[in-house]
Amino acid sequence: MKKNKSADLCPLCGGKKKTGITTFTADLTSGVVVVRKVPATVCTQCGADWIDDRVAKQIENIVNDARKKRLQVEVTSFS
Repeated sequence: MKKNKSADLCPLCGGKKKTGITTFTADLTSGVVVVRKVPATVCTQCGADWIDDRVAKQIENIVNDARKKRLQVEVTSFS
């Protein structure tokens, strides 16, 4: 099976996408949540990132938990 080369290119700048990590932030009404070391696909040229659905669901749970705590700032690492 042949790999689709256009899937390996960033749709924003044409740079090469590779597996990496990113930082996700969410600005909530009650505060800010920062999730570090999130697995993602990252453009080596412009730094754009993409998070897959499985990871996004876990981040959603982290954000919802932080929302319940009502902290002004929560910084955590993805696990």
